[in-house]
Amino acid sequence: MTQVLKIKNNTFILHPLSVIFWEQKSMLIISDVHLGKVSHFRKFGAAVPQKAIQKNFDLMTEAIEYFKPKTICFLGDLFHSSINKEWQLFEKWIIDQNLEFILVEGNHDIISPLRYEKLGVKVVPEIQSDGFLLTHHPEDRAGFFNFSGHIHPAVRLRGAGRQTLRLPCFFQKENQMIVPAFGQFTGSHSLTPSKKDKIFAVTKEAVFEVEV
Repeated sequence: MTQVLKIKNNTFILHPLSVIFWEQKSMLIISDVHLGKVSHFRKFGAAVPQKAIQKNFDLMTEAIEYFKPKTICFLGDLFHSSINKEWQLFEKWIIDQNLEFILVEGNHDIISPLRYEKLGVKVVPEIQSDGFLLTHHPEDRAGFFNFSGHIHPAVRLRGAGRQTLRLPCFFQKENQMIVPAFGQFTGSHSLTPSKKDKIFAVTKEAVFEVEV
């Protein structure tokens, strides 16, 4: 189950895959994939299953097949580290996609933009379009509604008794939305909302608004 939001007369669809589809631009917004992180962990002895490497690519393909966008915008930290064997998988994956790709640079994006550009991926510091600002780090800029990543937002839900459950979330402020991390094994950071904020928690099956 998705959530549909209207912001500045534009339609945004929040999907359980932790992506946003911007309907008017036919743009799929994905943040913090952190490709290469699984291989990086395995290299240093972490017990991460080999099949986890392929998982990010399978989920990105699933999101593309669901929305059929014209453009993919990565909100930074597409690749976690310097080049490792996952870069070759990324090259093979992206060649099969007949789409426009844009990478908004994040703090982990240390691979040369020239390598991305050879694959047809445009690398930019930010995107400004129709009153919307797309960045990696959250920004508060007059006149814009900001979509960003970086934080890997999560919310802690409390049930009867002392049970708690932490879920990734889309964290919306008045003029900003922080997008949850897409990548597997990225970790998350619990945020405490104010009464003016909106929280959309994410499970494998649904995105649902949490009362704050």
